[in-house]
Amino acid sequence: MSNIVKQEPSYVLVEKLTKVPRELQFTSAITIGEIYYGAHRSNRKKRIIEAFNNYVFHNVTVVPFDEESGKVFGEIKAILEKKRLSCSEPDIRIAAIAIHHNMILITGNTKHFSNIPNLEIENWIT
Repeated sequence: MSNIVKQEPSYVLVEKLTKVPRELQFTSAITIGEIYYGAHRSNRKKRIIEAFNNYVFHNVTVVPFDEESGKVFGEIKAILEKKRLSCSEPDIRIAAIAIHHNMILITGNTKHFSNIPNLEIENWIT
């Protein structure tokens, strides 16, 4: 999601997003938290927050981390621990939301999500 507010966003990403109807574009509450976390750690906090508020958040539906997503999260985390695989907790939560809602996770960082079972991912950045 952060690529879209760069000075030169991925052409592939922009092209694909223009073909997906607004009602089929989603983000997670966890993703918004990660964006705000990054913004507050940055020297460009105001610009980052304004860019997302002006160009991204009003164009997508925010999907919450709810009870069912929490159940999927617990299962994924246990599977990864048993296999001794690491994944950040926010990424597991984002993946759990996508899995619970039968969504494809669009990311430029497929490596972060590659160990998560039953998660369909696509890279629209490259």
